[in-house]
Amino acid sequence: MKYLYFFVLLSFGLSSCVKNNPLPVWLEINQWTLNSNPNSAMSPGALTHNFSDVWVYVDGKVIGVFEVPCKIPVLVSGNCKVQLFPAIRNNGLSVAKKIYPFAKAFETTLELNPGETYTFNPVTSYEANTHFDIEDFESSSLTLEKETVNSSPNLNLQIPTNGPWGNYGYLSLNTTDSLWIGLLPELTLPKSGAEVYLEFDYKNTSSILTGMIERQVSGNTVDHGGYTANKQSPDNLQWKKIYIDLKDVVSNTPNGIKYRQYLRMHLDAGLSSGEVSIDNIKVVHF
Repeated sequence: MKYLYFFVLLSFGLSSCVKNNPLPVWLEINQWTLNSNPNSAMSPGALTHNFSDVWVYVDGKVIGVFEVPCKIPVLVSGNCKVQLFPAIRNNGLSVAKKIYPFAKAFETTLELNPGETYTFNPVTSYEANTHFDIEDFESSSLTLEKETVNSSPNLNLQIPTNGPWGNYGYLSLNTTDSLWIGLLPELTLPKSGAEVYLEFDYKNTSSILTGMIERQVSGNTVDHGGYTANKQSPDNLQWKKIYIDLKDVVSNTPNGIKYRQYLRMHLDAGLSSGEVSIDNIKVVHF
């Protein structure tokens, strides 16, 4: 009898748990699409992106950040505002998922019913006031210049024309011609915590080191090292995109008046050869 009594109590407890926990609403979120903004003051160039994640808000409350595509349960119901913010892996780090500051949120208001699944194919575009400085290798006059003091003298950037977006930059590295440094034009960049990014598409079997040269009021220069786009395996070589956050350096260098980005392509230790392809280099800010 005592076992039967325990079973009845357990069954009653489980039944109570089910009744007290409503069915969730399921949000199924597919990968992002980046479209052009007809109101943009400047052309964004090729609309490439790596919005790998999504920040989810429902009625102004954060639900979390998730890798897309995803299907997530939410304990809400009724008429609700759903906001999806495109997110990037800041500085190429999977642990640093940040809302991309220059793209619009995807927003909709729906009547959500418990137990139902709602599918989203989120679309975004750049904010209209986004500013771009772009090197996409489509012009006969390149803004990416070879730094001649440290670069291998006989190593020169090639411009193939058969890339996924047209022209692109290409380097073939070996133990003799092992280093090429490219300098972008000097720019005046916003401070006071303003968002500033360097971003580019790349395909590489040897590493790309990013960095920035600060020119100060006095005329002195300071080299600020950046982040590395690590080499890929030749067996799984593909175009990728990286976002390098420049805000902290620019906003925390009060004496800096101009900033110049550089890309250092070098042959990794232990390799006899390597290659680097690069395209759609952009400095982006408001």
